[in-house]
Amino acid sequence: MVYTNIIKQSTFVLLLSFLLLACDSEVRISDSEQSSEFDWGLPSGVYAPRVPASNPISDAKVELGRHLFYDKRLSGNQTQSCASCHEQDKAFSDGRARGKGSTDELHLRSPQQLSNVGYYTAYTWANSALFTLEDQMNGPLMGNHPVEMGINDENRDEIMTRFSSNPFYDELFQKAFNDVENPYQVFYVTQAIASFERTLNSFDSPYDRYERGDKSALSAAQIRGKNLFFSEKAECFHCHSGEHFSDSTANEKSFFINSFFHNTGLYNIAGSGEFPTGNRGIYELSGKTKDMGKFRASILKNIEVTAPFMHDGSLETLRDVVDFYAEGGRNIEEGEFIGDGRENPNLSPLVARIDLNEQEREDLVAFLESLTDESFLTSEKISDPFKDTE
Repeated sequence: MVYTNIIKQSTFVLLLSFLLLACDSEVRISDSEQSSEFDWGLPSGVYAPRVPASNPISDAKVELGRHLFYDKRLSGNQTQSCASCHEQDKAFSDGRARGKGSTDELHLRSPQQLSNVGYYTAYTWANSALFTLEDQMNGPLMGNHPVEMGINDENRDEIMTRFSSNPFYDELFQKAFNDVENPYQVFYVTQAIASFERTLNSFDSPYDRYERGDKSALSAAQIRGKNLFFSEKAECFHCHSGEHFSDSTANEKSFFINSFFHNTGLYNIAGSGEFPTGNRGIYELSGKTKDMGKFRASILKNIEVTAPFMHDGSLETLRDVVDFYAEGGRNIEEGEFIGDGRENPNLSPLVARIDLNEQEREDLVAFLESLTDESFLTSEKISDPFKDTE
């Protein structure tokens, strides 16, 4: 059976997660609409992402969303598109430690990659209240701290006119929302872009092919790394579980929807448990001390091309990431953030020192590299539709 080993591990993780206080979870019953009539193009045995009943997916919405995703006219000053921070060859990340908006204002965090983003159960690095892509998109489109796309009350009508006055877009909007009197509203823009983003699915990495039966897809080092990743020694699978390698994902068949956030010991400023101001995980919303430094575990699909790593881009290479987890956290010995993250009072019990030799560390890196899906990074279907006209 496809992904049999992962499914077994995921079942174990689900049971463990309810028993441990290491992770905050929000258990909800899915209200998604199953989308069996839409051709997702997924491998056998892989369920489709959840689709909100309020925004059923269609080919017309996806096509409109793809154009809007890549169109700089959607930003207030027409200098930036969604794709400016989410580049396909980087798995829809941008290679920056801190994102930069259309007015050159820097974000506090690194833009996340979008591989399999439709399967997330919570959005952004540390917001336990954003459950759908539609909800998440309001931030980058209309947020003012920091400004990203820069849509606001003063320019919103002008921006919508850029599309309503364009015959090409008029046709796309009418096909996507043929029962809506005036689809030229941010609400419908977010629905279209969310529909496109739900098609950003990556299931053709060497690891995926190996799990589907091609035993020549992985090298010896990658197989050793895979076995170590899922072993009781390394235990990476606790937070990076399932077919997406994250414990905060679900599909259209999921009944319970769980969101988990973890403190991995990246900081422990002056031994106080603190993280840098403005980058303190879900504590920023909850104000609860136990939430200090808790961030959502990243999906690991295509992780190789998404450097730098962690929410603030503070680890540069995959080897740095492996070494960080092997040490059970990070000890910063100088500078403004001095402190031993391994001693953070809010450190997840799932993070502890792992005795890995040099070969094992390299094998884990090799395995992570096997999660790179070249067909996803180069697919014409999800590429920039304007690239041949610029």
